Amino acid sequence: MNRTLLVDLQTRDYKEIWELQHRLVELRGQARLPDVLLVVEHPHVITMGKSAKPENILSKTLPIFEVERGGDVTYHGYGQLVGYPILDLSPRGRDIRDYLRKLERMLIEALAHFGITAQRIEGRTGVWVGHKKIASIGVAVRSWITFHGFALNVSTDLSYFATINPCGYDSAIMTSMTEHLGRQVSISEVKGPLMRVFESVFDTRLETTSEEKLAALHELDASGRI
Repeated sequence: MNRTLLVDLQTRDYKEIWELQHRLVELRGQARLPDVLLVVEHPHVITMGKSAKPENILSKTLPIFEVERGGDVTYHGYGQLVGYPILDLSPRGRDIRDYLRKLERMLIEALAHFGITAQRIEGRTGVWVGHKKIASIGVAVRSWITFHGFALNVSTDLSYFATINPCGYDSAIMTSMTEHLGRQVSISEVKGPLMRVFESVFDTRLETTSEEKLAALHELDASGRI
């Protein structure tokens, strides 16, 4: 079983963590790092994937980034648990479709821990509860190293989705764990179950690592900060 470094970044700006992913992908491709999983919450932001249609942005009041992941327009914000796996797919069969299905399976199994029955819908990447979307997935792969990832709506203020047509759909299609369960769900109570399922689905052992240790070990930044 291989190991994956788990770095919990708490709440950080999108641009900073987007740039961090680029550095980690380069280092992983050079075998200077094992696999890495970043988990984070972002302040309000809109991102546009490679298939994004500008007309799906209904309001430009939030920061907007055009990025290299697949998919259309999405929103990130407080109460949403975002994960960025930096994984080498070479020993995993170089199968991007299989990787996407594993991300969906991980989220479905984690939601089941909370009594939420979720599923995938053929032709619609992401995870759904009935006909409502509870988690979005958008990935990029460079030299068989993955980046970008998944966003699970835990206690997200769903009104912010009204600034876009998320993945081309009406914003009313989005839901959250809090909305579905009718009680407040915290990010902290979701992290543990989700990380255990990640280990199982990706056959790896997570090792919690601080960003300072990661930076010092691989000299990512002369200041000692990622």
